[in-house]
Amino acid sequence: MNTTLAILVTFLALWIIVPVFLALTRLFGWYAMVQERTCRVYVLFGKVIGTLTEPGLHFLPAEIGVSAFIINFFGKCYVLDLRLDQEYRRSEPVNSEEGAPMGIGIWYEMWISDPVAYLFKNTDPRGSLRANVSNATVRCLSNMPLADMLQTRHTMSQTVRAEVSPQSQAWGYQLGSVYIRKVHFRDTQMIRQIEEKVVNRLRQVTAAIRQAGANQVSVIASSAEREASVEFAKAAAIRPSTLGAALREIAQEPDVANALFDILETQKLLASGARVTLLAAGRHTGVLGDVLAATGMSGAGRGSPPPVAST
Repeated sequence: MNTTLAILVTFLALWIIVPVFLALTRLFGWYAMVQERTCRVYVLFGKVIGTLTEPGLHFLPAEIGVSAFIINFFGKCYVLDLRLDQEYRRSEPVNSEEGAPMGIGIWYEMWISDPVAYLFKNTDPRGSLRANVSNATVRCLSNMPLADMLQTRHTMSQTVRAEVSPQSQAWGYQLGSVYIRKVHFRDTQMIRQIEEKVVNRLRQVTAAIRQAGANQVSVIASSAEREASVEFAKAAAIRPSTLGAALREIAQEPDVANALFDILETQKLLASGARVTLLAAGRHTGVLGDVLAATGMSGAGRGSPPPVAST
């Protein structure tokens, strides 16, 4: 029985009595909880009586005095988010120095630096900051040379940030990093014209490269042909001298010379396609040879092959 009673008392204390007690003490302004990266601004009868920026548990009478006991009944508590926020503005219209319609995409960060100024100096600080960033972008980046606009985005980002920061601080809104993320052409017809020019330029460059390669190949080929012609001419010029020197060396050996000329003569006869009559060696070779030669010539005239004698 005692155990059941203890459990019941504990349950009532933990789940009913303690929460109700904390809610009442919070309602009558005894304490307040400030979450991480948040801020509480207390306003009583149109006057700011306290600001809590440090996260944790705060004893309100010590922070704002005896007004803490009536602040929740007759005053108001604003809870602001102090976390870093960011926004991206797409295609802000500007014109280059050459008159080209350009669009600039700008990204920036911001956070609340002065909660009181944020609440009461401007009814829409975020919208005002957005408008100021847009106006500063158009005012500071218009009439820039097109080449600088496409290449110096870091410098343009610093220019916009320097223009907007003093105004944003007066409203309690601190401007952080500013970066120009995109610069592009807004006119579709101009984009097509630029694409056509780029394509034509690429074709011209490609044609020039091909022509240069063909010219180089022609130069190499003509140089090779010229060198080959020179070498062939040199070879034709020194051929008689080389051949004469070789024959002179062969002529120094009569047997070798006779065998060489016999071989050459035989090769010439075989290559000429002439008819060859072979006669047996003997005493009457001269007369028999004349008769056979005459017979062969007459037979050749009638279309019949000449007789061939063998040894």
